[in-house]
Amino acid sequence: MSLALYAALVLVANVLVILWGAYVRATGSGAGCGDHWPLCNGEVVPRAPEVATLIEFTHRATSGIALLLVMGLVVWTWRTRPAGDRLRFWAGASGLLILSEALLGAGLVLFGLVAHDASSARAFAMMAHLLNTFALLAALTLAARWAREPAAPRGAGRGPAPPLVVVAMAGLVLIATTGGVAALGNTLFPASSLAEGLQQDFSPTSHFLLRLRLLHPVLGVALGVLTAVVAAVTAFRHGAQRVLLVAGVVLSLVIVQVFCGFANLLLLAPVWLQLVHLLLADALWIAVVLLASVARDPAAVAAPVRGAAVLELVPRKG
Repeated sequence: MSLALYAALVLVANVLVILWGAYVRATGSGAGCGDHWPLCNGEVVPRAPEVATLIEFTHRATSGIALLLVMGLVVWTWRTRPAGDRLRFWAGASGLLILSEALLGAGLVLFGLVAHDASSARAFAMMAHLLNTFALLAALTLAARWAREPAAPRGAGRGPAPPLVVVAMAGLVLIATTGGVAALGNTLFPASSLAEGLQQDFSPTSHFLLRLRLLHPVLGVALGVLTAVVAAVTAFRHGAQRVLLVAGVVLSLVIVQVFCGFANLLLLAPVWLQLVHLLLADALWIAVVLLASVARDPAAVAAPVRGAAVLELVPRKG
C-alpha cells in the first residue's frame, strides 16, 4: 500500500467514525457506557451490553482505531519525508487534532453532557467538538492531497488562499455549528408534525435549542448559495483544470445538500436522513478545503482570468 492510498483511507475512516458519533447522539446512546471513560461501565469490554451500550462502545472502539490510523500516518510520514515537508506539517496537525478530539469526547462523557442533557454547556461543548472535527478533516484532507505529491516545503511557490474561498469556509463552519444545535434540538425535543415543529421554533417559551433551531435552514440556504457563487467565481477566475473540477464538485454538493436539508425539515429529521445530511456536509467541507488548496497552485495562480481573456478579443477602436 502506498502512503497516498493510506492517507486517503485514514480520511475515509475518520468520516465514518464521525457519522457513527452522530448516530450515538441521534439515538440518545451517549450514556451507554455510563460516566466511565475510557472504560465502559467500569469494564474494558462490556458483558451482555444493552443496545445503547453497544452503540456507544462501538463508537469508542472505532474512535480508538481512527486514532491509531492517524498516528500511523504521522509515523509513516516522519519516516519517509524530509524535515520541513508540507506533508509532515499536515500529518502532525492531524495527530494533534485527533488527540484533542478524543479529549473533547471524553469530556462530554465525564461531565454528563450526553443522552438527554439539554444544558447550554452541552451545546457549547458540541460546538467545540464540531469545530475540532472540521479542523481534523481539513488537516487529513490536505495530508491526503500532499501524500500524492513529491516532497516540498509548505507553501513553496504557492499563492495566497483566495479570500472568497476563505469566506465560504467560514460560512460552512457557521452552518455546521447551527446544524449541530438543530440536530441536538431534534433529538431532545422531537416533533410529531411539521406544524408542531414550527410552533416550537417560534414559541418564546420554548427551550433555547428549539428557538435556535430556526437559524440553521436560513443560514444553510443563504451561505450555501454564497458557497456556490464562490466556487463559480473561483473557477471563472483561475480556469485551471483542477480548479474547475473541484469547483464543479462543490457546486454539485451544495445543490444536493440544500435539497437534503429541506427533506430533513419536511420529514422531521429521521436518523438515517440526518446521517446523509452530515455525510454531505463533511464531503462539502472536504471539497471546499481542496478548492482553497488547488486555487493556490502555481498553475492556477498563473492562469489568466477568463474575463480578461475575453476582453482581449474585443476589437479596440483606433
